[in-house]
Amino acid sequence: MIRSRTCSVVWLVVVLVLAMGSEALAQNVVKLGSLNDLTGGTSDVGKDVALGMREAVQYVNDNGGINGKPIKMFLYDYGYRVPEAITTYKRFRNFDQVVAVWGWGTGDTEALTPTVNADKMPFLSHSFSANLTDPRKTPYNFLYGTDYSTNARAAITAWHDEVWMKDPKFKADREKGVKPRFVAFYSWPTPYSSAPIKAIKDQAALLGFEVGPDQDIPLTALDTKSQVLAAKNFGPHLVWHGNTTMSVSTAIRDAHALGLGADHIVNNWGFDENLVKLAGPASERVMGVAVCAFFGEKVSLMDKVTEYAKKMNPNVPLENRLIRTVQGWVDVLMMREALVRADKAGKLNGPGIKEAFESLREWTPGLGRAPITLTAADHRPGSFVRVYMIKDKKFALLETVDLKKRWPEKWEKEWMGW
Repeated sequence: MIRSRTCSVVWLVVVLVLAMGSEALAQNVVKLGSLNDLTGGTSDVGKDVALGMREAVQYVNDNGGINGKPIKMFLYDYGYRVPEAITTYKRFRNFDQVVAVWGWGTGDTEALTPTVNADKMPFLSHSFSANLTDPRKTPYNFLYGTDYSTNARAAITAWHDEVWMKDPKFKADREKGVKPRFVAFYSWPTPYSSAPIKAIKDQAALLGFEVGPDQDIPLTALDTKSQVLAAKNFGPHLVWHGNTTMSVSTAIRDAHALGLGADHIVNNWGFDENLVKLAGPASERVMGVAVCAFFGEKVSLMDKVTEYAKKMNPNVPLENRLIRTVQGWVDVLMMREALVRADKAGKLNGPGIKEAFESLREWTPGLGRAPITLTAADHRPGSFVRVYMIKDKKFALLETVDLKKRWPEKWEKEWMGW
């Protein structure tokens, strides 16, 4: 009987020690959730982002993690479905007990905003919707790239300045006083695609464009001839593409084949190395926005991006890697920076991480990302936008547009949040 009681006590002590050890171990791991699209409508860009994020997390952990605490990432494919994103977020919060989340799409990120606000959950998103940049409405949402509206305004401004005003092919129209004609190609019901439309049309009016009828292009479109022909009736000089790479390349190919005769500018998620491959010769002169360096460019930290790509995913040839890998790294490194600051301050919690994000001043992880500044009053990560043009299958920098410098009053008083 005494022996039995002794054994029971010993086992109880062992269980308690193990439990305490597990709790201590859990406290030394920083848990983060990641919503990704690996199978849905934006998986053409999402899969490579996920590769980059996993590789970047490993790099962070190999280099000290969060002040000695490794990151434990819970990465789930939600298939670009809003209900699935909401369910997964609840799992992050209730079961995985994460301290912050990497988000993905515009529709799901915006749908989750009231919950994120209530939970005080820092949410660093791959959606760059301008709706997420006003901390009066979305205090726990952050972006690692310039928002879609800022990108769109910058892209149409760069085309106006560098092409319409300088290209000899438009000289006759300019001398006749013809206004440049503009139309938008995008998926009407998709929040990501439609997010910057109001802003780019506002910018078109500011620059003196004539705006034609929008064309609805599904994210998975394999044929856009009817939309191109409808646009041809208007005779645009310029088309804005708001989808991801696959359907953008389809539309650009069809426009080329049907003789639309317009130039093209593309939002950042439709402008990458695959666009050149998929659109072929039609991609020549296409313009677009990039929030960081393209894969393999000679910029700081790219050697580590390449090293971890080879080491962790040797089955994916480097020639098939995209700027999306680099974006994944920028996203992870920005989160790391906020977590390190919050942890040093003894505030590794929602409000503390939020405060850490808002302490960033001219911070950059390298990788061609322009310096990021965030404040408690403005979550736009910057006003500098690099606009590129494809020339001989290469991405050539056309112009860096600083919207804040060019239109300071509008930047400060009008443009935040839309």
